[in-house]
Amino acid sequence: MSFNFGEKDPLNSNGDPHAGAPEERVELRKKVTLLRGISIIIGTIIGAGIFISPKGILKNSGSVGMSLVVWIACGILSLFGALSYAELGTCIKKSGGHYTYILEAFGPQVAFVRLWVDMIAIRPAGLAVIALAFGRYILEPIFMPCGVPEIAIKLATTIGITMVMYLNSMSVSWTARIQIFLTFSKLLAMAIIIVPGLYQLFKGETKNFENAFEVNTIDLTGLPLAFYSGMYAYAGWFYLNFVTEEVENPERTVPLAICISMVIVMICYTLTNVAYYTVMSAEELLASNAVAVTFAEKLMGNFSFAVPVFVALSCFGSMNGCLFAISRMFYVASREGQLPEVLSMIHIRRHTPLPAVIVLYPITLLILFLGDIYSLLNFMSFLRWLFIGVAVVGLIYLRYTRPDMPRPFKVPIFIPAVFSFTCFFMVFLSLYSDPINTGIGFAISLTGIPAYFIFIHFERKPKWFQKLSGQRSLQIILEVVPAEH
Repeated sequence: MSFNFGEKDPLNSNGDPHAGAPEERVELRKKVTLLRGISIIIGTIIGAGIFISPKGILKNSGSVGMSLVVWIACGILSLFGALSYAELGTCIKKSGGHYTYILEAFGPQVAFVRLWVDMIAIRPAGLAVIALAFGRYILEPIFMPCGVPEIAIKLATTIGITMVMYLNSMSVSWTARIQIFLTFSKLLAMAIIIVPGLYQLFKGETKNFENAFEVNTIDLTGLPLAFYSGMYAYAGWFYLNFVTEEVENPERTVPLAICISMVIVMICYTLTNVAYYTVMSAEELLASNAVAVTFAEKLMGNFSFAVPVFVALSCFGSMNGCLFAISRMFYVASREGQLPEVLSMIHIRRHTPLPAVIVLYPITLLILFLGDIYSLLNFMSFLRWLFIGVAVVGLIYLRYTRPDMPRPFKVPIFIPAVFSFTCFFMVFLSLYSDPINTGIGFAISLTGIPAYFIFIHFERKPKWFQKLSGQRSLQIILEVVPAEH
């Protein structure tokens, strides 16, 4: 990958983008150390999920004990997926994450369908879900003790998305600095919940754990959706793979960062849920729109206003890290010739992949105003896990088709097998549990097939697409130039 992040302006006074370029090769430097890798993963995983998802998990699992089992199982399952991605990231040293691995294993057609669904559904829905949580929590202290009006949440959400897009468009270094600050703030937010919660537990507040595994309340048909909510809370372990080309010594750093991050997050998540149940009954947790805030009100009184602020910062950090990584995927897809060339260009002064950052903005706002947070969550999770399952099947496929490929980090074959099987099992069960959202997801996936032939395969492309690909005017408006490879 090759953006210019140097200080020199690549456009000289004559308008020649190459005349002012420095002689050394211009590329993204390998600046992601082990510590930064861990902060990228933890900073993106801990977002809205732990503060919203407990409700979805409890509702669909049916009991307190079962919900904690789902949290731990989702953590182990995510670790299996993360280890599989650690192998993929060390043997395919390209940025781009899921897209790159599917491209390497199954070719451009399947990779394009993944990219298409990512662009029109998964990524905008993912950003919208985190941003909605940001909007709700940032306004919570202002409207306490009343509820926050929906339109106010949507407006605050729109402002949040706009700020993240602007930040990522303007400066890579500031994006990274703010991400580190936000990672620390979200760990502090979790400590504010875990420490008082464990104190209550040691004091003997265990009444909500009695009859934790009541069999008559466990709903087996809802379990796939409980797993979706849990897997969504852990989602983010794959983001380091989106920036592989920038990682120092990826053979060692990628697996280590993934393992350390997953263990930390699993411990934090399980303890946070135990803390919730020391203060709230299952009924109270289900009745709450913002679980972390209800917890704080019960335990901390006036100090509770600080918790939603921390949670909002956490969601902002997730949006920031998510967009930072995703823009790299669109950049790589454009480099591979599957998206308009303008998306692999960089800003002449800011040295950011400006077009790849802002491409999601209009679709995200559209999705934001057209659905509630839980249908978005289930709709997005189904598509996301389907394609992550396909990418991990690609790992098994590459073991047999390219056995001589160097694999500095190699996992036992049962790990990707179990992970991909579970992904597909959840997808098929979701057809039974939530056929409407699943049907919409499949329909969107299938639109990628004609799109591939229209935009990529056929020589005669639509005129508007040719204009977009020939985008000289767009290049001038956005002030971007092709990166040097």
